[in-house]
Amino acid sequence: MMNSTLLRSLKEDSVLEIIYLSEKGQVSQRRIQVLDITEDYVRAYCFLRKTKRTFKISNILSSRIFKQHYEYSG
Repeated sequence: MMNSTLLRSLKEDSVLEIIYLSEKGQVSQRRIQVLDITEDYVRAYCFLRKTKRTFKISNILSSRIFKQHYEYSG
């Protein structure tokens, strides 16, 4: 299910809202623009950090398409 949301976000160029567990065990809520998906990772623009980041798919606890439109220059 998680991969289908990621793929949909990439295909539709839509923003995802995710709950993410960092390698240090910290949980955060992020809004991301998916740029690329591999088997284990998602490369995305993170609106919280205002830069491109890599997220481990297995550490994404939940995701949903975020309806509000964002613009990013990256």
